[in-house]
Amino acid sequence: MGRSFENRKHSMAARSDRMAKAFSRCGKDIAIAVKGGGNSPESNPALRRAIQNARSANMPKDKVDAAIKRAIGVDATGYEELVYEGYGPYGVAILVESATDNPTRTVANVRMHFTKFSGNMGSTGSVGYLFKHMGVIRIKADGVDKDELELDLIDFGLEDTELDTDENGVALLLLRCGFNDFGRLQSAVESRPVEIVSAEAEYLPLNFADIGSDETDEVLKLIDRLENDEDVQKVYHTLP
Repeated sequence: MGRSFENRKHSMAARSDRMAKAFSRCGKDIAIAVKGGGNSPESNPALRRAIQNARSANMPKDKVDAAIKRAIGVDATGYEELVYEGYGPYGVAILVESATDNPTRTVANVRMHFTKFSGNMGSTGSVGYLFKHMGVIRIKADGVDKDELELDLIDFGLEDTELDTDENGVALLLLRCGFNDFGRLQSAVESRPVEIVSAEAEYLPLNFADIGSDETDEVLKLIDRLENDEDVQKVYHTLP
């Protein structure tokens, strides 16, 4: 009974930590979007994406509204978006996206994580060429004619699609485009009768590392440490 209770407590604490991290990331995305294009979602595609992604992360509406209000306040935190590059154990390429109000702190922490887990932080461009920067829009696949939608969106920059499921087993259709076409594809999808789940810019690996399960576990320890850093937004890698 005691061990079962402790396990439940640990699970609840871990879930709470993940939610807090997700809300923090969404709040920073909202702040950056507001700073870049204003606080009106109608005229700011980046803010529309940030709000949609916050909803997908189950961030309550009052917290979303509060994040927007903070972003337009005179004391709003200014976040700088920085990308760090490096290699994890066994040559796995890693890209780290951050949003920080203290770049000196962030770069020191990211370098420390790489070093502690047998990786090496590199210079700009050291692994970036191994990834493609793309816009990725996830929509609910139920009731969507995939082939028809592809033909409809190809003139708006759509490059490829992929069927997937979320953590609850809901069928999703992923729509991918080059980063420079992200805005116009987003507008085109928003005008169609589909339900958007999320829309994010992502770095997709062009190839994957060829390593075994034991080696993968070592790399995942570094990735987990990076993802839990308070200044890190996303981590991309070439693990299969």
